Amino acid sequence: MMGAEPRKVPGVKLSVGIIVTSHFTLSALANFVDVLRLSSDEGDRSERKNCDWRILSDTMNPVRSSCGLNIQPDQRLGDPSRFDYIAVVGGLIDHSSDVSPVYRKFLREAAQLGVPMIGICTGSFLLYKLNLLDGYKCCVSWFHHHDFIEYCGGPAPVSDQMFVVDRDRLTCPGGNSSAYLAAWIVQRHVGETSARKSLRMLNIADLAGPEEAQPGFPLKIETKVPTLRKAMLFMHQNIDAALTVDLVSKYVGLSRRQLERKFTDDLGITPSQALRQIRLDHAELLLLTTHKSLADIALETGFSDDSHLVRLFRHHRGVTPNAFRSTGSSVSIVPRV
Repeated sequence: MMGAEPRKVPGVKLSVGIIVTSHFTLSALANFVDVLRLSSDEGDRSERKNCDWRILSDTMNPVRSSCGLNIQPDQRLGDPSRFDYIAVVGGLIDHSSDVSPVYRKFLREAAQLGVPMIGICTGSFLLYKLNLLDGYKCCVSWFHHHDFIEYCGGPAPVSDQMFVVDRDRLTCPGGNSSAYLAAWIVQRHVGETSARKSLRMLNIADLAGPEEAQPGFPLKIETKVPTLRKAMLFMHQNIDAALTVDLVSKYVGLSRRQLERKFTDDLGITPSQALRQIRLDHAELLLLTTHKSLADIALETGFSDDSHLVRLFRHHRGVTPNAFRSTGSSVSIVPRV
């Protein structure tokens, strides 16, 4: 539980003040707010009966999202204690700390007053930079696990859970986890029925607790080198694209030769071999967990066609994809580089 009784805005059960940073992620904000909106009344009329949410600003100027759309704040910062929670929604890492001293003062004041703080997407990065997550667990996307360590210089964050509630600090990686976190808060303040209703109306699966695993793909190739992990996560995020080593090296800010040297020195394989292994690993996952055709799996994992997938799978895994699927991975497989 949070400790002190949440402060109330007259007439509502739950009030959240929201700060959006420059280049924030639109889906992270929208999912969070829509759960509050749909929980606030009996239908879908956006009436602020149970919940109230306000986008806060020091200047009232529009804020640009990472996709280019602008959002207009609707209240000045003011007194943070008028809200039950203060949420910070981030986005692009390079802009996650782009807030004025006025915002920083407001967030620190909120913490001093005991208002619970929410970090959404890279909003957690900003809270950590302001020392407002000292001694707290922090949840970030598995994709940005090492980015958080590099950027914030802090301890390893939680990146295998949907969200984290640690006393009066709540953090989540964004996306659908924003909806799940909002629903958890609504369940606590408004009721379980309202929380479930909001998720159903958003076509999102039922309530998920903090311990729910983040959807994603854990890489089988392990490395402690942040640049290499970033490169391989980029490969997986773009697994169905026509990736080249040059594109990957540009993304991580290295020359092709530098990237190749890092891969061979730390992992004993080239970037191209790592990409192929990532594609085969994901093909394995799809073979075991879906009924998709080989043609669809080939398309989803970046192979030119199903015959290409079959040929490489058999060469590097020792069995055909169909044999692997039929045995449920009981065949002993020794991957070949």
